[in-house]
Amino acid sequence: MQNLIAGNWKMNMCKKEALSLAAEIHHLSQQQALNCELLVCPSFIWIASLSEMLNNTGIAIGAQNCAAHASGAFTGEVSAAMLASAGVQYVILGHSERRALYGDTDAIILEKCQRALEAGLKIILCCGETLDERDSGNAESVVAHQLRYVLDNLTTLNADNLVIAYEPVWAIGTGRTASPEQAEEIHDAIRTLLCNHFGNEMGNAIRLLYGGSCNAANAAGLFAKANINGGLIGGASLKAADFLSIAQAC
Repeated sequence: MQNLIAGNWKMNMCKKEALSLAAEIHHLSQQQALNCELLVCPSFIWIASLSEMLNNTGIAIGAQNCAAHASGAFTGEVSAAMLASAGVQYVILGHSERRALYGDTDAIILEKCQRALEAGLKIILCCGETLDERDSGNAESVVAHQLRYVLDNLTTLNADNLVIAYEPVWAIGTGRTASPEQAEEIHDAIRTLLCNHFGNEMGNAIRLLYGGSCNAANAAGLFAKANINGGLIGGASLKAADFLSIAQAC
């Protein structure tokens, strides 16, 4: 299993900055012996340009979201098929910001996952608990519910088209990070859930990423844990040197 380091650029950077960052990531990646897959997820508007720039570099392109519908009168939406045709390989779905700010329910996330699979995209399915849910002892049950809703209703999932990203909501953009032990506790629970659902062979082959203020300083400790197979990186992915330092920690 090859670890995955995914950069979620969120709503940052205009064209010149985005192209410059992608070029620097590629340049630095060529100078290092990396034992992981690199993925960058820019805003929709820069996907085509970055797909052309990074073609045949080994750096994959991802999207931060996709529509729940295949096509139609949905002004402002971007379909999974459109993304695939632009060179996208992965799509982030169920991110806590989408859940909290844009009303992405479990049912909507399920529809988006279905559309992504139909278009041949790989899913990075996000899950995670709030601070209140963690403090009340419900972290594992919240994460399990978020995952089971999708897993129980999709029949075309396999280890190649599914990645799980555990992002504790209380650690996203706050500077707070789950300790390696806290992260591994949830990752181990997710691994058990996956093995129970798919069987041990497939369950153990699905990559589990940690997200939530992961940076160059704490990445090595996180990635040393048995069930953490990379990271979904937010702010630290906006600086090429920091992003590559995290990749080196694999």
